[in-house]
Amino acid sequence: MRNRYLDLLRAVATVRVVVYHATGWAALTVVFPAMSVMFALAGSLMAASIDRSGPLAVERRLRRLLPSLWVLALVAVPSMLLTGLAWDWKVLYWAFPLQDPPANGWGSMALSATWYLRDFLWFVLLSPLVLPLFRRMPRTVLAVPYAALAIITLTGPAVHPILRDAALYGGAWLLGFAHHDGMLSRLSRRTLVAAAGFLAAAGAAWIVTHPGPRGYDLNDIPLGNALWSAAFVLVVLGCAPVATAARRGRLLTVLNARALTIYLWHVPVIVAVTKLGEAHGLPTRGWVGISWRLTVVVALVALAVLLVGWVEDVAADRPPRLIPGRPPRSAPVSPAVPRTAAAAANVRSVAETLRT
Repeated sequence: MRNRYLDLLRAVATVRVVVYHATGWAALTVVFPAMSVMFALAGSLMAASIDRSGPLAVERRLRRLLPSLWVLALVAVPSMLLTGLAWDWKVLYWAFPLQDPPANGWGSMALSATWYLRDFLWFVLLSPLVLPLFRRMPRTVLAVPYAALAIITLTGPAVHPILRDAALYGGAWLLGFAHHDGMLSRLSRRTLVAAAGFLAAAGAAWIVTHPGPRGYDLNDIPLGNALWSAAFVLVVLGCAPVATAARRGRLLTVLNARALTIYLWHVPVIVAVTKLGEAHGLPTRGWVGISWRLTVVVALVALAVLLVGWVEDVAADRPPRLIPGRPPRSAPVSPAVPRTAAAAANVRSVAETLRT
């Protein structure tokens, strides 16, 4: 059963990511740490899938994740090859991004958001192994990514981006496990608030004393990001209501059914709109520049959703639709055909009466 509250969180996270990339407003990363929320929601869904399907959950998650990337690659890879990208075997990472797929100059900027799919892929692959360990010793396993991130931050070793991101967002994924297993809902409100308050205070202290090149943008402050985001996720998932069958609005349905399409295409659109604006001497900064760019970005992302969003339906074994949530048209029924079991019973009753 769908949980409208969780759908709302995913929709807000998706919108927040688009607005942040279009505006660069660092405050948005603090007000709503969207990436950690998205990983936490994905972790909860992954745990549910493993409980239902076992190891087959990995295949099902990958089947829902990869086709949308492949559609983007069909456009991006030939374009980059024509503009100087060297062809080698690493191009295959566009099919299965265990590492960052190769990109040339413009592609490095326009396609930079694919790191999320790389991390998502690794979390999905590791979940069948990690989930049983988490259920056996949840506190110890949950502490591992935060301890690893603290060691990386304090000692400063050069680590692979995959390991760094596993430490940064692994805690959020595990909190998703905890949400699915009901661990967060079983916490007393006092314990939940105390834990979230402690993490938020520790995160805020680190953020204030270790600002990044863009000030208090959490993307530049990994340890502060992880701690602050953990507090946020604890609150929003710890207070989440149980699943409900409440009717969702059309916008909420579209944002959830097309979240991956929006995520993959919004950065290329933002980069293209900004470059075109600069080439034609249009303002791209300040309220005027942000306003017109955001308007155009929303319109073009909506167009991308209409053109290729249906791939998410196919990947999820749903009937493909241009606009999700629109009820399918039902075939007209002849008035002469009984429509209900009650009508059929009436016909049988009349027939029996005539026979007697």
